[in-house]
Amino acid sequence: MNWLLPRLLTGAAVMAVGGFIGFLAGDPLRAPVVGSVMGGGIGVSVLALIDTLRGYRLIHWLSGSQENQAPRDTGFWGEIGYRVERSIRSREKGMELEQTRLAQFLSAMEASPNGVLLLDEGDQITWCNSIAADHFGLDPTRDRRQRVTNLVRAPAFVAYLQAGEFGEPVLIPEPRGRGTLSILVRPYGEGLKLVLSQDVTERERSDAMRRDFVANVSHEIRTPLTVLSGFIETMSNLPLTEVERRRVLVLMSQQTQRMQTLVSDLLTLAQLEGSRRPPSDRWVAVSKLLGQAHADAAALSMGRHQFTVTDADAAQLAGTESELMSAVGNLVTNAVRYTPEGGRIGVSWRMRDDGSGEITVSDTGIGVAREHIPRLTERFYRVDGSRSRETGGTGLGLSIVKHVVQRHGGELDVQSEPGKGSSFSLVFPPARVRLVEPAPDAKRFTRASDQTISG
Repeated sequence: MNWLLPRLLTGAAVMAVGGFIGFLAGDPLRAPVVGSVMGGGIGVSVLALIDTLRGYRLIHWLSGSQENQAPRDTGFWGEIGYRVERSIRSREKGMELEQTRLAQFLSAMEASPNGVLLLDEGDQITWCNSIAADHFGLDPTRDRRQRVTNLVRAPAFVAYLQAGEFGEPVLIPEPRGRGTLSILVRPYGEGLKLVLSQDVTERERSDAMRRDFVANVSHEIRTPLTVLSGFIETMSNLPLTEVERRRVLVLMSQQTQRMQTLVSDLLTLAQLEGSRRPPSDRWVAVSKLLGQAHADAAALSMGRHQFTVTDADAAQLAGTESELMSAVGNLVTNAVRYTPEGGRIGVSWRMRDDGSGEITVSDTGIGVAREHIPRLTERFYRVDGSRSRETGGTGLGLSIVKHVVQRHGGELDVQSEPGKGSSFSLVFPPARVRLVEPAPDAKRFTRASDQTISG
C-alpha cells in the first residue's frame, strides 16, 4: 500500500496547482473561483489522462504473450503491473512443474510392463501406453476420445465394464488372437477408470502344462502300481505253478523298470532345470558321443535295423558329457522305437559354414505329422499314446533333449513326414564347437565315414 499515500498527495497537489493557476487566470476576468475550479478540473483531467495511458500500456501487455516484462511505471500502475506479472510468472512455474510431474507420471506408466488405459466418465479413452495399445490393438493418438467398448468388443470385457464390479480381473482373448489378457479396472476420481492389462498367455500355458504334468505323472505311475498291486494280490491268494509265477515276476519286473525309468527321467529334468549352465571349457569328443549312441541303439535294436554312423573327424563340443550323451541317446532310442524292423537309422555330424556344429539322428520310421511337431518337446506329449506305451517310452525324452541343447546354447531342429521318417538335429553354436585331434579313447568309437553297420 506504499503507492496509496503518494497517489493521494499527487492528486491533491495537481488539483491545488491547477486551482491556483486557474485562480490567477480568472482574477483579471473577475472570475477567480470559476478559474480555480476549471484549473483544478484540468489538472485532474491531465492526471487521469496519464493514468489512462499507463493503464493502456498494461492492458496491451496483458493482451499479448506476457513474455517480456510488464511496464515498469511508478505508483499505482507500476504496482499493479508488478503484482500481475509476479502472479503470472508464479502460475507459469506452477504449470511447468505440474506438466513436468505429469510427463514423469506418464513416462513411468509408459515404462510399465503392463498395459495402462485411462478412461473418462463416459468410458472414452483419454490416454494409453504402448503396451495397452499393443494388447488392445489401439492407436494411442487416433483412438483418443473414442469409447473403449467400440474398439475392444470382447463380450467378457464389455460385460465386466458395464457391471461395475471390479474386485477380480477378467480374462479375455487378445483381440488379434495371439494369447490371453488379464484385465483389471480400478475407479478413481469422479467417474474415471484406470484399466490395467497383462499378457498372461505364458502363465496360462504354464498352469495348463503344470496341471497336465501332475495328471500325466499320476497316470503314468498309477498304471504300473495297479498292475503290481494286482500281481501281488494274485501271488498272495492263488496257488501258481512255477511257469505262472515266473511270468508274473517278469511282468512285475517290467512294470518296476517302467516306474524306475519314469522317475529317472523326472529327476534328470529337475536336475537340468535347477543346475548351472554347462561349462564352456570342458570338451567332449563328438566321435565318442556318436559311438556310444550307436552302441546303445544297436543293443536296443537287437539286429532289427541298419545303422549308418558318420565320422566326426576331430570335432569336439564344450559342455557336460553326461548331458550330451543323454540328449543323443534319447534321439537314437526314439529312432529305434519308432522305426519298423528292417528300417535305417543314421547318426551324423556336420560342421556348418558359420562354424556351428550339428548332430543329426535320422530314421525311416513312421514319421510325425506337421501339426504335432511344435509340441513334441512338451512333457508327456504323445502323438500316439498307445504306441508310446507299447514301445516303453515315458514321454519325457524329447523334453530332456530340448533342455540339454538349450542349456548348451543351441537348438533342436525337427523335420518329419508321416510314412517317410524323421530327422532330429542338435545344432550347437560356434562358441561350443572346435576341431582338434581326438584323444586315444575317443578314437575307439570313431566309425568310418558313411560305413553301414548291421545292428
